[in-house]
Parts: sequence; C-alpha cells; structure tokens
Amino acid sequence: MLWSNLDLAKGHSSPSFGNNTIFITGLEDDMDILFALDMEGNILWKKPMGRAWNGSNPESRATPTAENDRVYTCSGLGDLACFNAISGDLIWSYEASETNKGTYGAWGIAESLLLDGDKLYYSPGGPETMTIALNKNTGELIWRSESINDKPGYVSPVLVDYAGMKIIVNVSMDHVFAVDASNGDILWTVEHEQSSNQMMRRFDLIKCTTPLYRDGKIYVTGGYDTGGMMISMSDDGREARVKWTDPVLDNHHGGVLEIDGYIYGSNWINNGNGNWCCIDWDTGEKMWEEDWHCKGSIIAAEGMLYIYEERNGNVGLVKATPGSFEPVSSFKITLGDMGPFWAHPVIHNKVLYIRHTNALMAFDIAAK
Repeated sequence: MLWSNLDLAKGHSSPSFGNNTIFITGLEDDMDILFALDMEGNILWKKPMGRAWNGSNPESRATPTAENDRVYTCSGLGDLACFNAISGDLIWSYEASETNKGTYGAWGIAESLLLDGDKLYYSPGGPETMTIALNKNTGELIWRSESINDKPGYVSPVLVDYAGMKIIVNVSMDHVFAVDASNGDILWTVEHEQSSNQMMRRFDLIKCTTPLYRDGKIYVTGGYDTGGMMISMSDDGREARVKWTDPVLDNHHGGVLEIDGYIYGSNWINNGNGNWCCIDWDTGEKMWEEDWHCKGSIIAAEGMLYIYEERNGNVGLVKATPGSFEPVSSFKITLGDMGPFWAHPVIHNKVLYIRHTNALMAFDIAAK
C-alpha cells in the first residue's frame, strides 16, 4: 500500500483522474459530494454536486468523468454538474431527470456521464425521452431522443463507431437500445431475455453492467438468472438481432470484460454469492466457472485479471486464460466502514486503487 484516505464520505463510486488529481464521490446528509484529492490521497476540495438518491442504498455510485480542466458528475437523483477541475468552482448544473420527466428504478441513478466532442450524454428514461445530449461547456440541451417507455438501467453507456455513425449503446430496464449520437434518433431496440427464475420475474430487471462492444457485436448481461446475450448489428447499424444467449454469466453489478475473444466476470447465484466465469465471445460456451469467496468486480491489465469480491473484500490476481481459473496471489481489504465492497477497482499509472465505503487505498503493482 502506498497510502490510504479514511476521510471520504461513504460511497461506491470509483476514482477517475485528470490534471494530476483524483476525483471521487460520496454521500453527506442528502447530497452527493465530489471530492478532489492529490496523488498522495490528500483532500484538496469537496463540493456538493446534486441531490442523492433518497431510497434504499443511497450512497453515491456514479464515477465522475474528467476531461482537461473540467469534471462532470451525476447524482443519485439525476442532477448533473460541471466543475472546474482545479478550483472546484461550479460551471453549470442541470436537474436532468426531473426536467425531462425521467423515471427511476428502486435504486435511483448510477450512470457515469459519456462525453463526445462538445456533447455530454445522459439517460433520463421515462415517458418523454430515453437519452439527451447537452452542450458539455454550457449544459444547454442539444437534442432529446424519443422515448421507448422504459426506466433507465443502472448502466453507463458506450459510444461505438460503426457503419459511418457514432452510436450510443445503452441498457434500460427491459431493453438494449442504440441512439444515433448525431441527432438522437433511436436506431434499434432489443428486448432483454427473461429471467429463468420465476420468482424474480415479478420485479424490475436489475441491469447494472455496461455493454461490451467489438466488431459490430454487443454483449449484454444482467443478474438474477437473466443470463447474457450477444447482439449483432446489421451492416447499416439500423437493425439488430440476438445471435446467442448464455445462462452462465448473469453478472450482477461487478462488470465484465473481454480479452482475446473471451468474456470474464462473476455471476449471480443469490444476492450474497456468485462464481467467477469465462465464456467464449463467439458462441457463449462456458470455458470455466469457479467459486472464489464471492461475486464481485473485475478489471484487467497486461494479461492479468484483478478481481475484488464484494462480501469480505478479498482482492485477487488471476491469469486471464480460458483454460482454467488460475489465481496467482491475493490480499484482503481491511480499511473502511461497514458495508459491501461494491466500488470497482481502477488501475492508473501502475497503481491499483481500491475503494471501500469511506476509504480509498492506493497499491503499487508495478513489476519490480
């Protein structure tokens, strides 16, 4: 460990980086707070960024988006803000969900904002629109997509270049959908696979996993025995169909990643447990499924997986190979207040950053 900071407000967001500064969010009273830290973990400033989610699990969860001398945030109730990344001065704010009659799932908003040129994208969902584009410099509305009458998921969308277009691929409660980034047109929608768990069909689907994209294909997954599916776009990008489905990797909220044609992540057995899995990108075939403490979040670097299980805070280094689950080493996070280990790990300049509720820790992982 290089350093730790135990003075943050509780939250589940990950850190982001810009101007040699770390940005992270937390919950204080009924407001989400943006913190700026120096690279040794000392707090430089903190600013309220919007109204926090006021239902179950209110802790902040949307990771800030940093670019040049600005940082962009989204609160649990869908309030957006832009700050000067150096001084912390507020540049603009916009109650995006409320203004656009957006709707919420049972856990509010958990979207990290997507930037593209001068545009910023956000997903209110609801009866009036699914996605909006704002001028990132002023917060003024540029366009609003039509609605598909669905609630937003707890997902950060991805921007892909395909068929001569920039396409926003996003996930709502019941659909995967694509938006033309130039004008907000809905290009296509695909319904999610239904959960195989009859009891869970009574509830909203819990879609928390950002899609994976490669070569015109999109992998989407969700927990609660919903499974995953591979979606293939048509040559012109205006239609899409399901290529295959898989019952194995029903990722809850720890994320998935693709390396060399294989998808890695953890699945959902129940809210307190899950296994680590690898499936084939082309077919969905299960390569392995292994029990390692509990389900959790995952990132990768230099051919290695870094996994962070959510129940007891074990961090593991695992070889990224479809042949078998091969842990190399592990350690346990012991800092931070009580609560699940839900923040996703981040690697920046050969430093591994791990967050647990009010604590942020930095670990040197450079080869010696």
